[in-house]
Amino acid sequence: RIMRDVLLALLPALVVSVVMFGVNALVVTCISVASCVLFEYLIQRFMLRGRTTVGDLSAVVTGVLLAFNLPASIPWWIVVIGAFVAIAIAKMTFGGLGKNPFNPALVGRVFLLIAYPVQMTTFPRPVGQLADAFSGATPLAAVKAELVSHTSVNYQDVLFGSIPGSLGEVSALLLLVGAVYLLWRKVITWHIPVAVLGTMAVFVFLVGLGQGMHGEALWEFPLFHLLAGGAILGAVYMATDYSTSPMTHTGMLIYGVGIGIITVLIRLWGAYPEGMSFAILIMNSVVPLINKYVKPRRFGLK
Repeated sequence: RIMRDVLLALLPALVVSVVMFGVNALVVTCISVASCVLFEYLIQRFMLRGRTTVGDLSAVVTGVLLAFNLPASIPWWIVVIGAFVAIAIAKMTFGGLGKNPFNPALVGRVFLLIAYPVQMTTFPRPVGQLADAFSGATPLAAVKAELVSHTSVNYQDVLFGSIPGSLGEVSALLLLVGAVYLLWRKVITWHIPVAVLGTMAVFVFLVGLGQGMHGEALWEFPLFHLLAGGAILGAVYMATDYSTSPMTHTGMLIYGVGIGIITVLIRLWGAYPEGMSFAILIMNSVVPLINKYVKPRRFGLK
């Protein structure tokens, strides 16, 4: 049920990505999902020789999230490699669902980004978009390269998907609609998304203040970083993964603040325009420590 709810929450954004990037977006998603399901089935059937669990839809969710981190123009064979890394290495090596310390889709995405940087950073323009400063580059990349200013970004395009980017970066509004659905269904709580996005907003606002920004430019600076790139996708759909996030609400807040800080550090001063994937994986590794030192009060003890 949980996995089905996540898929339903992601469906509107998937529809928009297909509308914006054409059938290639659907092809990438189908290949990713089919590969993840196939690899999990084969590993369980012929290597672990245990009960197959592809029916729990977790491999399908991993496939969709991996596809959401890929451009629509990426070759099919790279998608298959990413699915293999996500399932075979990041998930099944540790024993399967609930035992993996790192988010499988993000492990696959980061591996592909390092192994195939050109293909992973070549983004097609949405259907009907004219050539402009963002052609071939996401808004985050264009602003980081100082091709344009964040004040020149059309936030209507960012909200509704008319920008280059990965499949899951194109419609911030529909990702937020999915977030509301997950909160309503109690699949996730507000702690991690609010901690991640709130930390990013405050941090970026203070940086803008220190750089001498003022007026509308100062307020648009954090808004840009919240809506552009994979901030919402990561904060809502990947950082909240049960097996890779803390168990307590206090731990979730610490975890989310860490993700927000690392993301902004990479975005503003790192080599990559986007830092959400790296930030989540880094904080995934800290989760055991958070769970060890941030525990709820035991029943019956003072």
